[in-house]
Amino acid sequence: MIRPFIPWPDQRLRTPAQPVGAITDDIRAIWADMVETMDAMPGYGLAGPQIGVMLRLAVVDCSDTRGKAVLLANPEVLHASVQPREHEEASPNLPGVHAAVTRPRAVTVRFLNAEGQMEDRDFVGLWATSVQHQIDHLNGKMYFDRLSPLKRKMLIARAQKIARR
Repeated sequence: MIRPFIPWPDQRLRTPAQPVGAITDDIRAIWADMVETMDAMPGYGLAGPQIGVMLRLAVVDCSDTRGKAVLLANPEVLHASVQPREHEEASPNLPGVHAAVTRPRAVTVRFLNAEGQMEDRDFVGLWATSVQHQIDHLNGKMYFDRLSPLKRKMLIARAQKIARR
């Protein structure tokens, strides 16, 4: 089921998500909805809070053909490369705007996988950017929080202008 996005500035987008205790059929059903929702939008990942699910759940699929989504519960960055990567980021929670954000080019992430096992996985390039973007959402942060105060103010003003149209 495709779920609706929580519009910015809903406070849930600023609230850290709760940890997942175990991988259950309910969690797997949420992940399935998240993958379907992600595949219906132009993007590479989705975090629970974006659709009002206040659990530390995320999905990421940066493959060329889709269908290779990584399902993550309680993801945390263990190691980040010093080499940066800049990428245009956006969010369906604040549609119509985007900005260049610099993040580590590669990260090692520990998470609970779909089988309920702890997994450490390396993500590089776009995959790393998307995983970090989703972890920010799980921590109550938006991509534009990584911009300078002036750029952030301009981006939000532009999004509000678009929304009024």
